[in-house]
Amino acid sequence: VFQTGMVGYPEALTDPSYKAQILVLTYPLVGNYGVPRDEPDAFGLSRWFESSKIHVAALVVGECSETPSHWSASHSLDHWLKEQNIPGLEGGDTRALTKKIREKGTLLGKLVPDGTPEGSLSFEDPNKKHLVQEVSLKAPCVFNPGGALRVTALDCGLKNNQIRCLCKRGATVTVVPWDHPLDPADFDGLFISNGPGDPQLCQETVSSLRQVLDAPQPKPVFGICLGHQLLALALGARTYKMKYGNRGHNQPCLHEDTQRCFITAQNHGFAVEAGSLPPGWVPLFTNANDGSNEGLVHQHKPFFSVQFHPEHCAGPTDLEGLFDVFVEVARDLRDGHGNARTARPRKVLILGSGGLSIGQAGEFDYSGSQAIKALKEENIQTVLINPNIATVQTSKGLADKVYFLPITPEYVTQVIRNERPDGVLLTFGGQTALNCGVELTKAGVLERYHVRVLGTPVASIEMTEDRKVFVEKMEEIGEHVAPSEAAASLEQVWGAAERLGYPVLVRSAYALGGLGSGFANSREELVALVSQAFTHTSQVLVDKSLKGWKEIEYEVVRDAYNNCVTVCNMENLDPLGIHTGESIVVAPSQTLNDTEYFMLRRTAIKVVQHLGIVGECNIQFALNPESEQYYIIEVNARLSRSSALASKATGYPLAYVAAKLALGIPLPLLRNSVTNSTTASFEPSLDYCVVKIPRWDLSKFLRVSTKIGSSMKSVGEVMAIGRNFEEAFQKALRMVDENCVGFDHTVKPASDMELETPTDKRIFVLAAALRAGYSIERLYELTKIDRWFLHKMKNITDHAVLLESYRGEQGTMPPAVLKRAKQLGFSDKQVALAVLSTELAVRKMRRDLKILPVVKQIDTVAAEWPAQTNYLYLTYNGSEHDLAFREPHVMVIGSGVYRIGSSVEFDWCAVGCIQELRKMGFKTIMVNYNPETVSTDYDMCDRLYFDEISFEVVMDIYELENPEGVILSMGGQLPNNIAMALHRQQCRILGTSPEAIDSAENRFKFSRLLDSIGISQPLWKELSNMESAKHFCCKVGYPCVVRPSYVLSGAAMNVAYSDSDLEKFLSNAVAVSKEQPVVISKFIQEAKEIDVDAVACDGVVVAIAISEHVENAGVHSGDATLVTPPQDITPKTLERIKAIVHAIGQELQVTGPFNLQLIAKDDQLKVIECNVRVSRSFPFVSKTLGVDLVALASQVIMGEDVEPVGLMTGTGIVGVKVPQFSFSRLAGADVVLGVEMTSTGEVACFGENRCEAYLKAMLSTGFKLPKKNILLTI
Repeated sequence: VFQTGMVGYPEALTDPSYKAQILVLTYPLVGNYGVPRDEPDAFGLSRWFESSKIHVAALVVGECSETPSHWSASHSLDHWLKEQNIPGLEGGDTRALTKKIREKGTLLGKLVPDGTPEGSLSFEDPNKKHLVQEVSLKAPCVFNPGGALRVTALDCGLKNNQIRCLCKRGATVTVVPWDHPLDPADFDGLFISNGPGDPQLCQETVSSLRQVLDAPQPKPVFGICLGHQLLALALGARTYKMKYGNRGHNQPCLHEDTQRCFITAQNHGFAVEAGSLPPGWVPLFTNANDGSNEGLVHQHKPFFSVQFHPEHCAGPTDLEGLFDVFVEVARDLRDGHGNARTARPRKVLILGSGGLSIGQAGEFDYSGSQAIKALKEENIQTVLINPNIATVQTSKGLADKVYFLPITPEYVTQVIRNERPDGVLLTFGGQTALNCGVELTKAGVLERYHVRVLGTPVASIEMTEDRKVFVEKMEEIGEHVAPSEAAASLEQVWGAAERLGYPVLVRSAYALGGLGSGFANSREELVALVSQAFTHTSQVLVDKSLKGWKEIEYEVVRDAYNNCVTVCNMENLDPLGIHTGESIVVAPSQTLNDTEYFMLRRTAIKVVQHLGIVGECNIQFALNPESEQYYIIEVNARLSRSSALASKATGYPLAYVAAKLALGIPLPLLRNSVTNSTTASFEPSLDYCVVKIPRWDLSKFLRVSTKIGSSMKSVGEVMAIGRNFEEAFQKALRMVDENCVGFDHTVKPASDMELETPTDKRIFVLAAALRAGYSIERLYELTKIDRWFLHKMKNITDHAVLLESYRGEQGTMPPAVLKRAKQLGFSDKQVALAVLSTELAVRKMRRDLKILPVVKQIDTVAAEWPAQTNYLYLTYNGSEHDLAFREPHVMVIGSGVYRIGSSVEFDWCAVGCIQELRKMGFKTIMVNYNPETVSTDYDMCDRLYFDEISFEVVMDIYELENPEGVILSMGGQLPNNIAMALHRQQCRILGTSPEAIDSAENRFKFSRLLDSIGISQPLWKELSNMESAKHFCCKVGYPCVVRPSYVLSGAAMNVAYSDSDLEKFLSNAVAVSKEQPVVISKFIQEAKEIDVDAVACDGVVVAIAISEHVENAGVHSGDATLVTPPQDITPKTLERIKAIVHAIGQELQVTGPFNLQLIAKDDQLKVIECNVRVSRSFPFVSKTLGVDLVALASQVIMGEDVEPVGLMTGTGIVGVKVPQFSFSRLAGADVVLGVEMTSTGEVACFGENRCEAYLKAMLSTGFKLPKKNILLTI
């Protein structure tokens, strides 16, 4: 049998219901928190276990943890099984096994030791044995003598926690054997327990139950699981054997009376036939997934029973109240009525999040577009305000109307006045939308125009935002918030810090991503921090520091009728004190035991219900690593970065569900859109491990501290999926930076200092420290990263050492060593570096040895139900594919991690390409690993591979899928970098040929090409030593631009004005790229820069869009303000530009999109560079000028005939695109713009002329118009 719970193995193994069964756990990493020492509680029952011994016949898991880590653990799972003589099996593909059980039903099985002939062991059928007799006790036993109430408990396989639940409620419990005669005079209530096997075998129990039921003065009867089936048999109903039973912690049960849905823990293989109930009896609960019966109740007499386990040991505690019902039968179940249904809105206004900035990135594009989809399904008109032109949500075909306007109360009020919507959604646009919504409510605008806030009410939002109110609200339900005080002046802050005791954490209220926050260890540090924080806000929060505690997050969904589910729980690998946006996050949590997991889950649900949140909510806890003490850190009553991660990690579409719930639809009525058969009111079970790692681009800013802490600095994040932690972790490290090979010890040297005060490169310092022989204990003291994770990292470094022992003679390496390396997430390149070989040689060796990845699905239910999901990942920890590769698709490579210079614009292009391909009737494959994007939304394409964009992985997918071709030009620079490598392996690349891409990227080839067609370019030279560099600069005259070849967004580019500048830059640039020399070109001052985006077909240009930069050349094009259609270019220059574009398109034989950058000075045009891919300005020109260039390019690439568009002139409006900077988060950054790109996002607005458009765009970036005292310097 299989069980889908992600925690709770000590409880499950000691559950007598599993007697004589071979148990398969679907979650692959088991034993992480070890096995606790057996100790008695106040009633003399075992505190951690459900009975005195392990009852399963054998245990099958993906991987059993050798080095558990938990304060309660006394030994490992492996050790405990050996002690009790129970066999275990690890390393098999448990997902494949689960699918087999699901399809064939429960199977007879046997574990055969090596060397034993298989035939010598026969199958044993436990259903033929009287298992209840084996597990029941032999003589009666009394617990909690002297209680106020006498309960007799019939032991058919009783669990300790059932006795505990009754004793806690003041009962004296007499436990009697299964066939003990029952006399109603002996008890005030009768309890019938769970147990193993077929209920038909317990005829003695059934006949004595009949007598109790027929007694003239009936006493209350309560049955659980097997007890429920026995009660049904006693009253004359029928039971049947299920195909594979329900076992796990996330079975949704509907209460028949109130239609509320509860999440329950179950373990049974038989069920009651609801249709066979005699008159007077009705179903109490029904399974919301398969419709099977989950409980009975008599209409007049005090008899009831349930099929699930309300006493929850291993599992949720939502229905433990049934014990109260049993103990005081009079309690009325009907308190839980939801609010009255509200009228459906006709037209809804959605507030977007504006330009991307640090702390508020692409995840709101994803949540907003999901919300629009959900509303359209319900036939509601949608109006969107969002000035971020690069997003998918602002494209044609999603919202009914889009306004590119600043998200400020003034502009939103104007839109409300014009559109008259009757509902508004505030929780899909990050902090920007929330703050704007709160202001509109306070100003009475929403009330005046009768606009209802849908979903979470504004009052609830304010409770979570205002610290003081939040603390009071938590105290009402007896929950604790980390000790903290709010202060409005420096004196108050000092007082607070003295009372709480240093170190303290200081942060501003109403801020996102920990803006203006930090730790202070002394009064001096405090003053510096506070003066900075008061620039952002009027209220400052001072918290007691809980540095070093574990940080745990839960994502909770609640509807208007109080149904609640927790969709995902996540554990931060970095301890508290590092902002969750800066931390490495693992889902599901790896080091919590069952008690902690469900204690925090119970708290999360209690908080969300008390605050009255409707929709989605994120709650963060601090958990003491040495005990069960915890504090609530904060609650976010909106979709956040974590919720985008949770949706992608579990496959549960949070934003879509939240939008439906905001309309007042009950959760149980929504379907799970991944399986299409089960309800959305369930908690996903994972059978894989997910690791999220942030990406920082701090090297782009001079003088910015690389320390990370409570204020967020990261600009993007990646998510990797694997069947074990090591695999997912190494994948993620490579995704963050394509030049990184994995958990690499050569990047940084080991240093205690950097381990203690974390920087953006700390993980590589850890690798070096493990390599240098630091002990796990010492590393734990320095980093406070849980020992379990440190042991896993040590597995990687140990294996790297083993690989290096085969240097120079990889022929002698055993296949098992290579296979283990792949299972630990090593890439071919990483293996090649260790054994001093090449990536292609390792790839060939691996394929010859048949060490190939398998494709697994993410289906939200751990293979318990069949799912038609297209959400896939590759793993080496498995033995079979989850799906067949029958029909050819077209493969599109996405943009990868968001970074400075490659952001949501490229996601817009990739999505546009997929949608166009689908319109043309092609099946599509998307490869991308960024959880914040719309392209990784499971309903965008036919197959989504959530995996690395590297030569190795793309080639692996290519070989499995054998697609019609691969489109590289839609994802920015990252896919272009692997073009030649794929081409050399005979990949079909669609669009411009890889040789042409190389001709444009390689400066020599490109320069020669320009010379051959007579187009001028700035003087340049490629140099590899200092002397020749100085000589060249003197010849052409300073200033000069210095940069390495092959770059995206001007990485490591600098302008040198003298010899000393040159020396300084060259010493840096050589460090950037050892293989490649540097390029030095003449820097032309006071020239105008022009951007051209174009689409060509076999070298014939079909569309051209021209935008001009407002700033002079020398500001990176990603940081410049762009205007289109151009306002200051003469017709003569326009003709010349067209001629250049046509010539270059023809020469490179471009098919698809390309982009040129030109410099104009004194009527002369020079070409700076050409990119044969979509550029950052594609969405901007497409939306402003009204021609979708990406759709056009997709048609051209697939060989469709298109009408030439020529030079695009637009429709009479002017668009201005303005960069969005995040300097407020990067203390010490230089705010002067140069050839390095420093903006994190962009906004664009339209107007009659460029001044109007520019003003709106500036307001959208948060710019405030000065009212007086303006300084002009001339």
